[in-house]
Amino acid sequence: MAKLPLFSPIFGIRPAPGKAQEIIAPPYDVMDSDEAREQAKGKPNSFLHVSKAEIDLPPGTDVHDEKVYLKAAENFEKMLKSGLLIREAKPCFYAYRLQMGTHIQTGLMVGACVDDYDNGRIRKHEFTRPVKEDDRVNQIKYVKAQTGPGIIAYKQVPEIDAVIKKNVKKEPLFSATGSGGVIHTLWLIDDAADIKTISDASEKQKTVYIADGHHRSAAASRVKKYMVETRGNAHTGTEPYNVYLAAAFPVNEMKIWDYNRVVKDLNGLTPEKFLAEVKKSFDVKEVQGQAKPAARREFGLYLGGKWYLMKPTVKTPAKEEDPVKALDVSVLSDLVLDKVLGIKDLRKSDRVDFVGGIRGLGELEKRVNSGEMAAAFALHATSLDELISVADDNQVMPPKSTWFEPKLADGVVSNPLL
Repeated sequence: MAKLPLFSPIFGIRPAPGKAQEIIAPPYDVMDSDEAREQAKGKPNSFLHVSKAEIDLPPGTDVHDEKVYLKAAENFEKMLKSGLLIREAKPCFYAYRLQMGTHIQTGLMVGACVDDYDNGRIRKHEFTRPVKEDDRVNQIKYVKAQTGPGIIAYKQVPEIDAVIKKNVKKEPLFSATGSGGVIHTLWLIDDAADIKTISDASEKQKTVYIADGHHRSAAASRVKKYMVETRGNAHTGTEPYNVYLAAAFPVNEMKIWDYNRVVKDLNGLTPEKFLAEVKKSFDVKEVQGQAKPAARREFGLYLGGKWYLMKPTVKTPAKEEDPVKALDVSVLSDLVLDKVLGIKDLRKSDRVDFVGGIRGLGELEKRVNSGEMAAAFALHATSLDELISVADDNQVMPPKSTWFEPKLADGVVSNPLL
């Protein structure tokens, strides 16, 4: 059985002409059920009826109830039968562009080889949580399609660049404005020579990296195993379930934002005593205005209505020694969250919360000023080089180390199982 290339074309399922604006929706995991219900009001064709199908069931329905997956499958099938969604007649790639303000990134919608995920060629940098994995597995099995893409970062490939540049000069399939004003534009790449170029060029890549979508990737791997077992001798190794839906972007076009921390209490310390403890490991200076870190190893602290800029005065690990311990999120955890505040495990502690940098430092002020939180920490964004170093070292990052923006949209393209 021949191995599939790293990137394969897919039998994409996408919005019918003129329907994308009504259909595309924010990713399923960036909002809760109430927010999704509100967003979908008056939008019968929103993909939220597939990705967050509990909105069509009584409020309070458990999102992991089988009824939710059955409703998602029913809604997806309805969109296909009514012609809102159409399936390509033959496998193809797509050029996919995200534009948020002045930031533009252009990549490909691909079928990423599940075997390459399983063998570590598609590298991960995060642990997955079983409950979230199970949810995605059920969604895929019931809907019979992968409806939310993961994000893969790859080092720039001239041959792929050339195919993308050529195809984005053509008329797009659609350009639609999604959540937060992000413009999503999709072009069809169905020329046989272009498809071969992309697949062949992808095969030359030693490794690529999951930027976002670890649960989607892990779920696709589990679904493939399930499909192989259930199909038995009918399995050929070329079916759509042998790949998983991914948006692949060159690393030089991607943007990671800061992922900041807020804490509920000071571990029994007064603000003065807390600052005194922090000063044992940091130079701490009060600043006018917000203390937004301008470089690695700078940290902003918001406490008692004041901003402080913190820089370590003790030796911190170098990337070459340990790429995980060298991350700013790890330095803050080790020297402040753990050592001073006694927060040992970010995955399990209910004393810490995380705020994506897209919300700005004003959100940190708001959380502290309201009395909900005792202090906030602003970080410099983790770089893609750091992410790659961690993945190449077969390690995982601490929770909430990276915040990718702009976000993809669900409903742009789906990948059927068969």
